[in-house]
Amino acid sequence: MQVKGALGTAISTARSCCFSVNLLLGIHKVSSNTFSTSSVHDARFYKTAEEAVQDIPAGSKLLVGGFGLCGIPENLIGALLESKVNGLTVVSNNAGVDNFGLGLLLKQKQIKRMISSYVGENAEFERQYLSGELEVELTPQGTLAERIRAGGAGIPAFFTPTGFGTLIHEGGAPIKYNSEGGIEIGSKAKEVSF
Repeated sequence: MQVKGALGTAISTARSCCFSVNLLLGIHKVSSNTFSTSSVHDARFYKTAEEAVQDIPAGSKLLVGGFGLCGIPENLIGALLESKVNGLTVVSNNAGVDNFGLGLLLKQKQIKRMISSYVGENAEFERQYLSGELEVELTPQGTLAERIRAGGAGIPAFFTPTGFGTLIHEGGAPIKYNSEGGIEIGSKAKEVSF
C-alpha cells in the first residue's frame, strides 16, 4: 500500500531510521530508503562519536540540530569538546546553557562565531559576546530555518521582509563588540531589490 502526504513521508522516514539502526547493529538488509532525497547515496556510519568528528578541522562551520536542549547531538558535542577543535562557526537555533549543549563548547572557547535565533539562557555566551570574544549573528527563527533550507537546496539568496528597515537591512547590527563595549564589527547593509 502506498501512503501519500505527510504520513507517507513519516513512514518513509521511520523505515529509513529502522534501516540505519539495523546497519548499526550489524543486521545487513538491502533497502531503497536512505537519509537523503539526493540521487547520491553516501551515508556513512561511525562506531563512535569521536570517529565521526575526527576529520573536522579548525575554522569549520557546523550546523547543529535540535530545538532548545531537546534533540541536540550531545555525544557529538562531547566528542568535539574532547577534540579541542577551535575557531568554529556554529549555526543553531540556540547557544545551549552554561554547562550543557553548545554551552560546553562556548565555555572552552571553541566557538568563534554563532549564527542563532535564541541565545537568552547562557551567561557565558553573553559574557563572551559583550566582551568581544565571540561574534554573533542573530537571525529570526523562521529566517534561520529558510536560510538552512535554501542553502541545502543550492539557493544562494532569498527575500524576507522580516528585517526590512532595521539594522539587519541597513547595516550596523553588532556582530562583535570590542573590549570597551563599542561595536568592533557591525553587520553590512543588505541588498534589497523589488
